[in-house]
Amino acid sequence: MNTRALLECSAAVAVRPPLWPTAVRQYRDALPARWWARRPFLPVPASDYVRFRLQTQYGALDHRIEAADVLNYLSWCRLQRSLAS
Repeated sequence: MNTRALLECSAAVAVRPPLWPTAVRQYRDALPARWWARRPFLPVPASDYVRFRLQTQYGALDHRIEAADVLNYLSWCRLQRSLAS
């Protein structure tokens, strides 16, 4: 994910407080187990997972992530969680 797309997605979520808990939960769930024990020692999702999500969402690994898609995904996750409880 490039820096510009990350900033756009972050800004889109930042102005929607109802999505904050879902965004944090999805981010946490995307982190590999014991991320602190492996390089680069940062809490970033596994590259295999990111490639999988890009391929299934856009059909290509080089497609730019769009903020609207992230918001739709988080809204869907939020709805699914509410239906499950």
